[in-house]
Amino acid sequence: MSPLLDSYTIDGRLWRRGRNALALIAAGGWVACAIALRLDPARFHASYLVAYAFFVTLTLGALFFVMLQHLTGAAWSVTMRRMAENVMAAIPLGAVLFLPIAFGLPSLYEWARPEAVAADPVLQGKAAFLNPQFFLLRTALYFALWTLWAWKLYRNSVRGRGLQACQSSQRWSAPGMIMLTVTVALAGFDWLMSLDPHWYSTMFGVYVYSGAALAFIAALILILLAFRQAGVLRTSVNREHYHDLGKWLFALTVFWAYIAFSQYMLIWYANLPEETAWFRDRLVGSWRGVSLLLVVGHFLVPFFVLISRAAKRRLGLLGAAAAWVLFMQYTDLYWIAMPIFSKRGVTPHWIDLAALAAVGGSFALAFWSRLGAHPLAPVNDIRFEKALEFTNV
Repeated sequence: MSPLLDSYTIDGRLWRRGRNALALIAAGGWVACAIALRLDPARFHASYLVAYAFFVTLTLGALFFVMLQHLTGAAWSVTMRRMAENVMAAIPLGAVLFLPIAFGLPSLYEWARPEAVAADPVLQGKAAFLNPQFFLLRTALYFALWTLWAWKLYRNSVRGRGLQACQSSQRWSAPGMIMLTVTVALAGFDWLMSLDPHWYSTMFGVYVYSGAALAFIAALILILLAFRQAGVLRTSVNREHYHDLGKWLFALTVFWAYIAFSQYMLIWYANLPEETAWFRDRLVGSWRGVSLLLVVGHFLVPFFVLISRAAKRRLGLLGAAAAWVLFMQYTDLYWIAMPIFSKRGVTPHWIDLAALAAVGGSFALAFWSRLGAHPLAPVNDIRFEKALEFTNV
């Protein structure tokens, strides 16, 4: 079958079924979250933060991917780039969904409680940076910048024509990559690292950034495979493209592991109490098992599954590996945040699932809503036909 026979519009009935299912999941999640907020506000805010960080960093990984494709002038990814753009376009929703965190700052962050700051010289020394007003101002700035770049790149893709649109996207992507690297690192410091304001790691921003990129590639594989199963983009995104996505998944798994090991090794080697305490809390009780699970599940399992060429071309295996990586990325964020609130061990709760349904359902609905507005692939891109002919060597 010729790739040109692919349809780049989604069937109306399929779109409506997907919209209704996602709306039901999101609505059910928000109802459950409302109940959770009333029954256990502290646990709700903790669970919500983990779910929020998981999905927001995933959209930021999409922005990273889109800008990198423009910067390198990549042709292989053009046929799948619109899916990444649709994920990236959901970034503004993150600003709205940040409201439960903004209203729950004292439940989440020690530095947001005046009585805690008054009794702690360390928090007093960091108060110029770690205070609610400046925290919210920085968050607003992050989302303003992310939204601006996502809007411009998305607009170029759906409305632009010819070489001029490509050049405009390249010009925006060069400073945009610097902007994204700095702001994602700062957001990681603010939202996650400052949960324990006595601890710090200069590598933590890169750790969060690498996890965001890895999670997005895994999500993109699953999205494309789901559409393939529904008969959409079956030939325009073929085994050759999935092979390259498998390479991305493998490479970012290794990069994440490198950053994670480097952060641990440097803190272990320095052996400073204010640094080692963070890892000590994650090596006691059942948290020790989660730490070992991350070593095995977040690195060793996907590494050995994806290391061969054949594995990257077996779509069922690639999809299973992508789903596993997504699960491990959520586990990683859970491992980062939850020991602050449950130092004795892992305490799974139905509120965790409620937060995932509410935040994930909302982001998925925002992604799905764009599928009917524009073609499912950027057919007006000057490299589109070259992408159809892509072959691995």
